[in-house]
Amino acid sequence: MPSSPLTKSKYRRVILKLSGEVLQNTSKGLSIDPDVISHFAQTLKSISKTGVQIAIVIGGGNIFRGAAGESRGIDRNTGDYMGMLATIINALALQDALEKEGVDTRVQTAIEMKQVAEPFIRRRAIRHLEKGRIVIFGGGTGNPYFSTDTAAALRASEINADALLKATKVDGVYTADPKKDPSARRYIKLSYLEALQKQLKVMDAAAFSVCMENHIPIIVFDFFKPGNIEQALAGKPIGTRVADD
Repeated sequence: MPSSPLTKSKYRRVILKLSGEVLQNTSKGLSIDPDVISHFAQTLKSISKTGVQIAIVIGGGNIFRGAAGESRGIDRNTGDYMGMLATIINALALQDALEKEGVDTRVQTAIEMKQVAEPFIRRRAIRHLEKGRIVIFGGGTGNPYFSTDTAAALRASEINADALLKATKVDGVYTADPKKDPSARRYIKLSYLEALQKQLKVMDAAAFSVCMENHIPIIVFDFFKPGNIEQALAGKPIGTRVADD
């Protein structure tokens, strides 16, 4: 996943939302592929050198999903906490890859575990970002029944991020599943209310609502296309933009 140079960022501070699935390699049977994480860490290193302040919220779907556990008989509350722990595993793996690239990184968790990470403290997180460190937020919101998308919207609001970049496996938001419906059309831009009214599944309603209330634009783009992160940061029209401006 080679990167292209970022000449100038439109944003000073961003939240990058990653699903846990982007770290896995199903063909190799790996929940966390060291090669994928290494390439991603190199891209982040290049971006961080431009002065963009980067915070990351990562999911845990490559390891465990609370909703999936419920369908197999696991209590939803228990399952969601298990999913939060999975996000922390992913956060630590990404931190390790970044530090091997010489990037100062901090993991902060919504669930306290002092031996492996800092607890989430808003002022401390902002200070880390101001010092050029990448901050990875693990543990979701720390509460069951809330997705990591909602956690990303919440953290973006708390740290005064200029945008939320949602990295996915598709190049934006579509009218239908493009893999199942060849006539599916990609939205170039949506308002928050349109995203809510159309019940688009790329993010949950709570995440859209938090971003709408705090005027945080959401850019949904293909994580796997080389150079897309840089283009999203530069404000280029890629993927789908959800905003009212």
